[in-house]
Amino acid sequence: MHPVMAIAWSEVFNKDLIGPAVRIFALIFLGFPFILALAALVAKSTRRKLSPQANMLIRKAIIYFGTIVIFIAVLHQSGYRLTALLGAAGIAGIAIGFASQTSISNIISGLFLISEKPFAVGDVIQVGNTKGTILTIDLLSVKLRTFDNHLIRLPNEMLIKSEVRNITRFPIRRLDINLGIAYKENVEKVRKVLLDIAEKNEYCLDEPEPSVRFVNFGESALEFLFAVWCVQADYLKLQTRIMQDIKERFDAEGIEIPFPHRTLYAGSVTEPLPIRVVDGRENVPVENESAKTQK
Repeated sequence: MHPVMAIAWSEVFNKDLIGPAVRIFALIFLGFPFILALAALVAKSTRRKLSPQANMLIRKAIIYFGTIVIFIAVLHQSGYRLTALLGAAGIAGIAIGFASQTSISNIISGLFLISEKPFAVGDVIQVGNTKGTILTIDLLSVKLRTFDNHLIRLPNEMLIKSEVRNITRFPIRRLDINLGIAYKENVEKVRKVLLDIAEKNEYCLDEPEPSVRFVNFGESALEFLFAVWCVQADYLKLQTRIMQDIKERFDAEGIEIPFPHRTLYAGSVTEPLPIRVVDGRENVPVENESAKTQK
């Protein structure tokens, strides 16, 4: 072999060049699978001891921390001076901190939500007009899946400042039904019929027992509040079934549910409406006074 070529090959295979390359290769192609396996193992071992969101945060923290360590190690093996890099990162961190105050606020709010635990992954919550099932609880936001299968991202800062209603926190739930009954109906009869409907419904719980409250004298109806309890999973089934039961039972018992009546006026130039007087035997059309006057 030519002496020049021999020198070139010796430089290529110089241990000072091959050593860092091998270590970088090992860090990337062995380090990342190791981190993922470690995160999965820790998450599996703590699944029964921690809540789902805490378990998920621990897994993500291991992955993020391990990725940063591998990145710094790769830079070190590549010959970069970490002191200069850390100094530049500090300056950039100050600039990014001023520009990302909202993100920092969301991170702090996320830590409060995780420590306070007002809800967990899988719960159904309502924030304002938004209602859905929690998919993830991260440091920056909470992601919901609505009942019409939309994904909604709620910043943690908004959840801290808003009223959050956890619908599925407790195993049972109450269904409130507002009813209007005609003034001519007997109040005690209405109460007994409603309680009988609840007793015969398979989704209603006996304890806590159903209740019927006479709430108010409305403008056109006696107002009642019919409250029944059920298991969380049966809420929608109960709501559909008991509303149908009330309508069918009230029709069978002759209990009237009043509704608004409207009078239609078609204008002064229209013909007067005919009036029929019913005497029990036949309908006799009678013209009203305005019709006679026009004639």
